[in-house]
Amino acid sequence: MLFESPPQSRYDLNFSIAGIPVRVHPLFWVIALIFGLSGGVLGMLVWVVVLFVSLLVHELGHALTMRYFGLDASIVLYAGGGLAQREAVRFGSRSFGVALKPAQDVAISLAGPFAGFALALLVVIGVIAAGGTVTPPSSLLNPAPDAILPFGIGILDSVVNALLWANIFWGLVNLAPVMPLDGGQVAQRLWSWSDPVGGARRAMWLSVIAGAIMAVAGLLLWRSTYMAVLFGLLAFQSYQAMRMRY
Repeated sequence: MLFESPPQSRYDLNFSIAGIPVRVHPLFWVIALIFGLSGGVLGMLVWVVVLFVSLLVHELGHALTMRYFGLDASIVLYAGGGLAQREAVRFGSRSFGVALKPAQDVAISLAGPFAGFALALLVVIGVIAAGGTVTPPSSLLNPAPDAILPFGIGILDSVVNALLWANIFWGLVNLAPVMPLDGGQVAQRLWSWSDPVGGARRAMWLSVIAGAIMAVAGLLLWRSTYMAVLFGLLAFQSYQAMRMRY
């Protein structure tokens, strides 16, 4: 299964932010380096920093919202991306899960992408405050804005543009109603709430169809084999899960 937390290893990086435990699996660094292969050594370093910061901010959005609703959470960054996991509530010697209202579940799911949008907004504000400019995307083929700083520092421009691309474009992609992306989680919560009997099955069908559409769009519109393979696998995974459950 995609997007499952990997087992712990002795090479994990462990730390905490605002009391939230964070674990970084070693394969996360490998995938981050692969993303930057085409840009040489500096490109690889840029993508390691950008993916680490962007995914951490995204998962912190989820985790802090969980905390707001009274849940403990932990974060895992790994080869498939990141996860904000709910921690069971301890009561004496036993552990219990906590059921949330549909609106709270939706808020938790949306908090991740919107944390990324907030980071992108702060980057844009910083660029403008420094005297630079931000150019809106010219088309769907170039879905993220370009920022130009006045200092003439190429690597800094690369970091800024990569941050905007990762947090705006992939934030929007993450809102697609495809399981287990955040948009898929929202669709499932809302549909199950409005139709307790057949809503979950309809949400899974939506995930299959939307995943297939995104796979085709990734290949034909954005010329991205990665997106085509990713969403193709997610669509197939949703179909398999639906067949097993229904």
